[in-house]
Amino acid sequence: MDVSQYLEIFIDETNEHLQNLSDCIMVLEKEPDNKDTINEIFRAAHSLKGMAGTMGFKRMQHLTHDMENVFQEVRSDKISVNSRMIDLLFECLDALDKYLENVKETSNEGTEDNEAIIKELNDFIAQASGEASAPAPEPAKEEKSDTAKDEDEREKKFLKVELDEVEKTAIKSAEDSGTRVYGFTVYIHQDCLLKAARAFLVFKAVEEFGEIIIYRPSSRDIEDEKFELDFTFFLASSEDLEKIIPGTLAVSEIDAVLAEEVKFADFNKKEETSVSAEAAPAPKEQEPAKKAAPAAANAGKKQAANKPVTSRTVRVDIEKLDALMNQVSELIIAKNSLVSISATEGGNFESQLFHEQIEYLERITTSLHESVMKVRMVPIESVVNKFPRMIRDLSRKLNKSMELYMSGEDTELDRTVVDQIGDPLQHLLRNSADHGLESSETRIQRGKPAKGSIYLNAFQEGNNVIIEVSDDGNGIDTDAVREKAIERGVITPDQADGMSQKEIINLLFMPSFSMAKKITDISGRGVGLDVVRSNIEALGGDVEVSSKLGEGSKFTVRLPLTLAIIQALMVEIRDEKYAIALGSIQNIEDIPVNEIRFVEAKEVIHLRGIVIPIIRLDKILEMEPLEKEPESLTVVVVKKGDNYAGLVVDNLIGQQEIVIKSLGKFIKANKIISGATILGDGEMALILDVNTLF
Repeated sequence: MDVSQYLEIFIDETNEHLQNLSDCIMVLEKEPDNKDTINEIFRAAHSLKGMAGTMGFKRMQHLTHDMENVFQEVRSDKISVNSRMIDLLFECLDALDKYLENVKETSNEGTEDNEAIIKELNDFIAQASGEASAPAPEPAKEEKSDTAKDEDEREKKFLKVELDEVEKTAIKSAEDSGTRVYGFTVYIHQDCLLKAARAFLVFKAVEEFGEIIIYRPSSRDIEDEKFELDFTFFLASSEDLEKIIPGTLAVSEIDAVLAEEVKFADFNKKEETSVSAEAAPAPKEQEPAKKAAPAAANAGKKQAANKPVTSRTVRVDIEKLDALMNQVSELIIAKNSLVSISATEGGNFESQLFHEQIEYLERITTSLHESVMKVRMVPIESVVNKFPRMIRDLSRKLNKSMELYMSGEDTELDRTVVDQIGDPLQHLLRNSADHGLESSETRIQRGKPAKGSIYLNAFQEGNNVIIEVSDDGNGIDTDAVREKAIERGVITPDQADGMSQKEIINLLFMPSFSMAKKITDISGRGVGLDVVRSNIEALGGDVEVSSKLGEGSKFTVRLPLTLAIIQALMVEIRDEKYAIALGSIQNIEDIPVNEIRFVEAKEVIHLRGIVIPIIRLDKILEMEPLEKEPESLTVVVVKKGDNYAGLVVDNLIGQQEIVIKSLGKFIKANKIISGATILGDGEMALILDVNTLF
């Protein structure tokens, strides 16, 4: 039985519950009497406890059980929420995160018991009852004691199983070899969500002592959860039954385990009664299936153990799937129409009807592409919702009063981009908290509010998503950066004198360059902004910095909406075809050569009040120059942020939807080439990344 499918479900849903808990505790810290938040924390802890117990993770179950107990007392107004409780709850979340990381890596929760945290939780419970602190009872043990009373009502169904000749032979062979055969009937708790996973854990426990030779129902049916709240199996083992049973009872959410040694002769004598017993209906209805459905729907979001944990699936709104299905249907209709035209008109591809169908097909494929892109898009909320907690912790570590304000969390990005944008944003926020914001005393002296503000804003701009991280801190002291760079030997004093403010700020992105006065666990090693730039450029994006001394800084991250398919303008340079992303293009101009001017030895044009530098792509792409320059140039004006550039091309081919193909390690030298695409005629065209030109 493959348990990885259940691990994936568990990991995915545990992540969601932990994030929900983190958000709720942040709210609770500001509103300690918010009953709705308290109830939500209680429910989330209860759900986590049940899920951990279901998967057999006892330590996680124990910790969440104690959290649940504390909030039961809070709900009953026996305990008041205070700052120490909030800190302790965050410690619990950190401990649960570590358990989860172990599960992702090894399929096991690890060996850390977190006794100190559990003792503090029990102290709160003892405070409510007015007693000395005592460990909270293990929930699984409570369940065993409660259900033990009902064992007399359970049936030893293994005594009534009808065996076929092959199964009887298996039992007899085991007896002949001197091995004992034990019959087991296991009863699962009626609220169990993952019955198959529970059964698997029982099998895993008993297989340490022998071999399971018979299943009822079949092993396939058990794996598919095609059984009620009990299952039966026969184990061939040389060990005593007293050694085997404790392992099965250790599995949580098992109500009862009935077992005894069986003989081959028993089944020959009781064959008729076995038939009637086998036909009897199960006494309880299967309720858990309704609860298990949502969990099963989210299966596969995380990688199985020992693999990089990256989401492989996304949740899709049913309306998006309906739209996608309708467009696929239209595509089939269009295909059938083209086939019909080919058959009835003898392949007359010049007819008006044929061209109409081609246009219709083009509209459908464009619409289909947009729908697929929408399916791939997910809100960046899944990444940014962990940052308020991070800023809270940084505020305490740095002893700075600060607040994070987020907007645009519903802005959508391609799934592959969202998975990789978390670390760069985290570095930028830590940079703002550590280097950007001043201490409360300094801020008051400068006439600023004592509490610093950090802003994270996301929005869509054309075919790009813009994420801004800003603060109202000190800003970047370019003089200090210049001196530090000279001191480190990064630049010479002469070079420094000729550098603009933007060029000096860009020094911060150099590897191992740091302005921190000392190394801490937060910063100082010079790997933050370097990682930010390299990770963002790997995604086809870029990052810009603007700063004003004494007022604050703003980091602007620009990312493509998707990495798969884009609208592009096809151009020609020396008989070679190239693609430029349409989202970067502002307009196309025909510029007479005599209107080109020179500023600091660089070609520029003056267009509608804007001075635009001219970039000759043939030089950048190292092509042979034209023998005779034409009287006018075709210039594609592109924009990045507030900056413009005019790209000189030979000819325009037209707009086209292209599929981006990576070139891997083939082209590294020229950063302007970001990939390639295959055109309709089979030719290959290189894709130009104009962001590298600025």
